[in-house]
Amino acid sequence: MKQRDIDELSGIETTGHEWDGIKELNNPLPRWWLWTFYACIAFAAVYTVLYPAWPIVSGGTKGILGYTARDQLQQEVSAAQAGQAEMLAKIAAMPVAAIAADPALAAFASAGGASAFKVYCSQCHGSGAAGGFGYPNLNDDEWIWGGTIDAIYKTIAHGARSQLDANTHDSPMPNFGTDGILTRDQIRAVATYVASLSGLPGGEKTEAGAQIYAQNCAACHGPEAKGNPQLGAPDLTNAIWLYGGSVDGIIAQVNHPRLGMMPAWGAKLGDTTVKELAVYVHGLGGGQ
Repeated sequence: MKQRDIDELSGIETTGHEWDGIKELNNPLPRWWLWTFYACIAFAAVYTVLYPAWPIVSGGTKGILGYTARDQLQQEVSAAQAGQAEMLAKIAAMPVAAIAADPALAAFASAGGASAFKVYCSQCHGSGAAGGFGYPNLNDDEWIWGGTIDAIYKTIAHGARSQLDANTHDSPMPNFGTDGILTRDQIRAVATYVASLSGLPGGEKTEAGAQIYAQNCAACHGPEAKGNPQLGAPDLTNAIWLYGGSVDGIIAQVNHPRLGMMPAWGAKLGDTTVKELAVYVHGLGGGQ
């Protein structure tokens, strides 16, 4: 019989394996660990029979229970939709102003609108709806096309300068420079006059600038330059500038205006989602 090799330091029998003078002790795994391991093997064998597990050429084994995560997800989605059906039906049937006046409906609609905003609107207006250069901030109380909930609903549904909607907002600003309506000196005079109305650096209230403004700009922006939401003409007396608040920025806009376009979301999203978006945007803090 082979002689047992006992480690001198620990007094434990070795396996007989040795590497560079280092011997491997013969320490069997604990019984509880082995039985746990065997139980895991048995569980895995049963699991592969009951549930989808093994890939095959045309897909995978189905399991005798026929369970799939996709089916479970669809069941959960269907249950959630069934729970929302009553509220959605009310939103579909009510005017948007009445929805906002009902606290329970408004909270439900606002939650749905917040989700839709992240998917369809945040790319332009930002995740916090603060906007950016060329994209309006939806948190303040300055609205190009009106800030009432009905006006916001109309803007979302029909867009601005959308070629796909006959009811879209559309009131283009003339190309005063590129079309030769005003000379370069006249454009600078009216630009510095407009800049002075909101206290921008370089602004100057001159008689020439005021006269040019009255003859060419007051019809849309108003004699006091307070704007006109019916025409999409912004207020020129505050510090909110869509295309840059500077004399050069105003000159560029008067010379050849940037005319922003917003898609008409009504046909794409449906009336219910548009109402939810209107309630959400109106509730951001700047709704009138």
